Amino acid sequence: MSWQTYVDENLVGTRRVTQAAILGKAGGVWAKSSGITISPEEQKAITAAFTNKAAVQASGFRVDKQKYIFLSSDTYGDDPNLIVVQGKKQTDGAVLAQTKQAILVVTYIYPQTAQDAGMIVTNLGSYLAGLNY
Repeated sequence: MSWQTYVDENLVGTRRVTQAAILGKAGGVWAKSSGITISPEEQKAITAAFTNKAAVQASGFRVDKQKYIFLSSDTYGDDPNLIVVQGKKQTDGAVLAQTKQAILVVTYIYPQTAQDAGMIVTNLGSYLAGLNY
């Protein structure tokens, strides 16, 4: 399956998230939904959100020029390589998930919920982590 198919079918196609992208942990955008732009500066900050928790707690993070206030950062399940960061902007939000090689980025707009977006991201993240991505 192509990276774009993961974005189109497994993320945005669920209708539980509005926009999505898959970034390479070492840099670059592997795939993205139409309408989302993640600048190189945003990519760098998103990647840093997983290694510098204090900074992301203090200043949040940006996706597609929108600032999200940090809500949480946790490992998921038994895999210490799958880390999930959640952010909020009023009633909307963003969820980031880091696997061994990739970072999943999704945004959602109310009435979509943090729980639904988080579930979609962690399920795909867990699957990719199981494939050593």
